[in-house]
Amino acid sequence: AAAVCVACSLLVSSTAVVLKEKQDVNKLLHKQQMVLDISGLINEGDTPSVEEVNTFFAERIDVLVLNMKTNVIDEDSGIEDPIGYNQLKASKDAALSSAVDKNLARVSRIPNHITVYIINDEDGNPSRYVLPVEGMGLWGTMYGFVALDKDLNTIQGLTFYSHKETPGLGAEIDNPIWKAKWPGRLARDDSGALAIRVIKGPAESPEEAPHKVDGLSGATLTSNGVTNLLHFWLGKEGFGPYLQSLGAARPTEGSDV
Repeated sequence: AAAVCVACSLLVSSTAVVLKEKQDVNKLLHKQQMVLDISGLINEGDTPSVEEVNTFFAERIDVLVLNMKTNVIDEDSGIEDPIGYNQLKASKDAALSSAVDKNLARVSRIPNHITVYIINDEDGNPSRYVLPVEGMGLWGTMYGFVALDKDLNTIQGLTFYSHKETPGLGAEIDNPIWKAKWPGRLARDDSGALAIRVIKGPAESPEEAPHKVDGLSGATLTSNGVTNLLHFWLGKEGFGPYLQSLGAARPTEGSDV
């Protein structure tokens, strides 16, 4: 029995080591596909090949490294491969990240550098900004992307590539019907304060309720988690100062940029 256990352990460990590189490549490809999806460069549900993904990133997407301490793009970050940069790993390294104050999204540390994606139109002009977001749901951290229009306020999409939410409840954040509720919503109100939120029950159209999105039935904590992570990452601790530097409307007193 001991010999069988040792043999099985060695087999499982060896398999994990051998497949790790391939798994990492597939995870990165999945994230890139999610960026393409939320950017509007591919249709919902499409699975472009590696060659197609690389072509889109080479021709239509600028992957930049944002210094979260200075809130400017850092061309001397030392990160040679921004696309493959593992900011989740960096956030767990005290030398590569910074602690943040207690917040509702329950983000404890943010990496000193974060990759952001600038989507260019066919003429080479910025048309959409895709930003990584994360925050606590019911059972664990939700990792995803939010896409903002070139006005830096209109949300064009929200998607998650990793989470632990309950199937049929909180996991409905993956439902294309719910994700289709986001385009056209506004992150901030006329005063410049963050106003976007997931409410209980149905919300009206983006024109009638620009700052509200349908709640997830039976998943209040997940819904609140989505609201909290957006407020954190679009606020002063996250990308707020960077967005303001890009030309977002200067907030009035009381805004949380």
